[in-house]
Amino acid sequence: MKDADGRHVTGRISWRRFAVLAVPAIAGTAALGIALANGALAASFAVSGQQFKVSADSLTGDGFAQYGSVDANARGDLLPVAVTAIKSAELHSLCQSVVTHLPVLGDISLNLTAGKGEPVKATNLFVDATQLAGNASFHHIEIGRDASTLTKGPDDAQGLQDLFAQQADDVSISRLRQTAWATNAGTFRLTGLSMKISKGTKECF
Repeated sequence: MKDADGRHVTGRISWRRFAVLAVPAIAGTAALGIALANGALAASFAVSGQQFKVSADSLTGDGFAQYGSVDANARGDLLPVAVTAIKSAELHSLCQSVVTHLPVLGDISLNLTAGKGEPVKATNLFVDATQLAGNASFHHIEIGRDASTLTKGPDDAQGLQDLFAQQADDVSISRLRQTAWATNAGTFRLTGLSMKISKGTKECF
């Protein structure tokens, strides 16, 4: 690369910017490694070999916490997840889908919808996700808190000591798109529930 005077210019790295970007990634990798070494499991049951997709027009919740952990399937495979825990949550226009491939029949889709009028309501909600997207806002968020000291989420929403975590008084997410291995809830009320099974691939997003 040359500058305006034709002189060669070598690339430069902003170490401050690099540190800001790298620290969360390094912390996440270290957290996962320690969690695997200690066998810390998120879901209280063996998860299936299939992830499912969840979407909602909006999610609002009080008492938010998030930290890294792992799930395990029946074969004993360990699956890294980001646990999102909320004390009480409401979801508008919820959609859940999972696609299963069966011999001869091919792909079979199971779709569940609810909350198109009155919202879906959940308490002590835990979602073990591998992907989450949307437009989010938080109040009084704490980023980088020790996972073993979380206090704003459900009572059991804590990870291992020295691991990266975050929490907030409340959370609001619009156009929620999420892929997960498991969901746990103390209560889960689905108004206007509809479940359909159909041939082919029909996912929420």
